[in-house]
Amino acid sequence: MEFDDGHAISYKALPRGTPVRASDGAEVGRVRRVLDNARENIFDGLVVETKAGMRFVDAPEVARIAERGVTLTITAEEVAALAPPQSTLKQRWDQATIVRRTRRAGRDWKRRWNNR
Repeated sequence: MEFDDGHAISYKALPRGTPVRASDGAEVGRVRRVLDNARENIFDGLVVETKAGMRFVDAPEVARIAERGVTLTITAEEVAALAPPQSTLKQRWDQATIVRRTRRAGRDWKRRWNNR
């Protein structure tokens, strides 16, 4: 089943709320956010708002970005099984060593103490 999604566009021009379709033709959700590496100008993936919550769709799983829709290379079942997006701040915190965490907590405590 082929849909008329219009002309292909850059991921940078993809508006929030654009419908997202799985490879089997089922509409699985809407674009919530486009993730990219701005420094290197690389498309990283999409955060898609589905009925089951937010899902992160990695760039290789995106087949086509067009004016009126995004087509994926995976089925609706595979989209439902995707993990929710993670906060980059949380990832950085989890990757930080105990020493760095302690220093951060210490700085925050000192700031609060000095601003009393």
